[in-house]
Amino acid sequence: QVQLVESGGGSVPVGGSLRLSCSVSGVTYSHGWFRQAPGREREFVAAINRSNGKTNYADSVKGRFTVSVDNAKTTISLQMSSLKPEDTGVYYCAGSLIYGTPSRGSDYPNWGQGTQVTVSS
Repeated sequence: QVQLVESGGGSVPVGGSLRLSCSVSGVTYSHGWFRQAPGREREFVAAINRSNGKTNYADSVKGRFTVSVDNAKTTISLQMSSLKPEDTGVYYCAGSLIYGTPSRGSDYPNWGQGTQVTVSS
């Protein structure tokens, strides 16, 4: 059984940085980060292959966000920099048995509870 627990959310000013972590237990091959702002649909942010470290990013976060996996392969992190108000939302960690870096939410059967990120101007 896969369990995912996010941590690290909070409030930051525009231009600030924040690091989210996702503690992983169980078998997965890839992980994604998604976010959902109030009144909007959930959207893909980034993904990483847990074995080879290959990554995939949404255009809106390229160059600002970095997804990584630790050496023990038990924690997936999302380092967010140069944050903008439009980055505000609940961020979710997701796990999949697809060996790649999928960007569709439907490719991820396992989800964490989410952590709130608020960027204020």
